[in-house]
Amino acid sequence: MANTSEIRNGLCIRHNHDVWIIKEFQHVKPGKGAAFVRTKMKSLTHGRVVDNTFPSGHKIDIIRVERRKYQYLYKDDMGYHFMNTETYEQIRLGTELLDNPQLLRESDMVEILFDAQEEVPLQMEMPQYVNMRITYTEPGVKGDTATNTTKPATIETGAEIRVPLFVNEGDMVKIDTRTATYVERVKE
Repeated sequence: MANTSEIRNGLCIRHNHDVWIIKEFQHVKPGKGAAFVRTKMKSLTHGRVVDNTFPSGHKIDIIRVERRKYQYLYKDDMGYHFMNTETYEQIRLGTELLDNPQLLRESDMVEILFDAQEEVPLQMEMPQYVNMRITYTEPGVKGDTATNTTKPATIETGAEIRVPLFVNEGDMVKIDTRTATYVERVKE
């Protein structure tokens, strides 16, 4: 058992009969009263995000996790299929373990978090940014570069994102996989 001084982003803990990953945390020492740790945690079994406050020094149960590289193969009615590139072992994950699965392309490399004691997959993590080609969007108008206006665009996986007006069909764009949002246009 550890205590709240060991809380950090990405830490997996067992809390209220569930497995949680710490997304954000803040140690708070108010002028009056005891210190505490404010956290934003995501359930690895249900996918919901909750805010939780732990009193300073509170005991927490840390789960040891392993990150393993897998290659995305395909999606079918059963779920998403991945292959370990070292052992060629294949696993299937449900949608609840994936964040923004609409950004996955066949043969993309991802990391899957496993509970090291029980050998159970907990979550799939994509690289923070991916480059994708715009397959369809309305044409841009010359001079539309200085505004914050956006338009819908379809990327090569079929997902739709919002892009600035100057982005055209065929352009490569950088996308943040955590929020599925446009970051910048990529030079080829």
